[in-house]
Amino acid sequence: MSKNEIEGLPGVGEKTLEKLKEAGYDNLMSIAASSSGILATEVGIGEETAAKIINAAREKLEMGFDPASAVLKKREQIGKITTGSKALDELLGGGVETQSILEAHGAFGSGKSQLAHQLSVNVQLPKDKGGLEGKAIFIDTEQTFRPERIMEMAEGAGLDPKKALDNILVARAYNSDHQILLVQKAEDYIKKENVKMLVVDSLTSSFRSDYTGRGTLANRQQKLNKHLHDLQRLADVYNLAVYITNQVMARPDILFGDPTAPVGGHILGHQATFRLYLRKSKDTKRIAKLIDSPCLPEGEAVFRVIREGIRDV
Repeated sequence: MSKNEIEGLPGVGEKTLEKLKEAGYDNLMSIAASSSGILATEVGIGEETAAKIINAAREKLEMGFDPASAVLKKREQIGKITTGSKALDELLGGGVETQSILEAHGAFGSGKSQLAHQLSVNVQLPKDKGGLEGKAIFIDTEQTFRPERIMEMAEGAGLDPKKALDNILVARAYNSDHQILLVQKAEDYIKKENVKMLVVDSLTSSFRSDYTGRGTLANRQQKLNKHLHDLQRLADVYNLAVYITNQVMARPDILFGDPTAPVGGHILGHQATFRLYLRKSKDTKRIAKLIDSPCLPEGEAVFRVIREGIRDV
């Protein structure tokens, strides 16, 4: 969308246009996908003015009700990225989808970060080999990113290790506010580069650290909810895949079965399109259980994590 299209919106003068651009709202879709409260706060304008600008942007884009056939047409643009394991791909309906958020939770060593690295490599593969010929953004909150691991996996996938590293943009998030800011800044790179995969490893670590005690829970969940909506908007607007890892917490009240539960509560449960529970098995084996999906049945897949990356057993 051009500057002129935004400039023509009611309530957008020269100063407001400058403020919109500074806040990252430089196209009609980014404005239309926002809410009046958020736009007003981030741009520094009145909520009434923000609502007027948003409604005008939505009218220009003809955002309203569409026949289901139009929704199907949009879904036909979805790309799928291989995990490196046919069994895991099958569990996910053919691979990791664009326009969606895949959340993986599990204990330490269950393979969450390994999958994050593998997807950052595999998105670069040609389409006939399960990739999208795109780049990846990797937001690291727990110091888990290892360029050496990327090189090993790239070699295993038949890619040039040096080129594979150059195609991954990495940022270290030091707290939850920094993490939120990095996701907002990621949009600038997504517009300029052919980014098709966005990884946040892990999504909840900084939030758990910054918000301790029951008194901060409501504020934490509210911020987490907005953060997840930002991620989903990027997935929708730019047709990319979002992969987030999540921590688990122990539940001592559970006497039978698995005593671990994912962090993030119902907000994360509802916002993630696909949810995977990963757990460690013998040696290099890992077990993935699909526990939530809008269209796929629950099921399990067994895969291996070896030097070359994620593979079938």
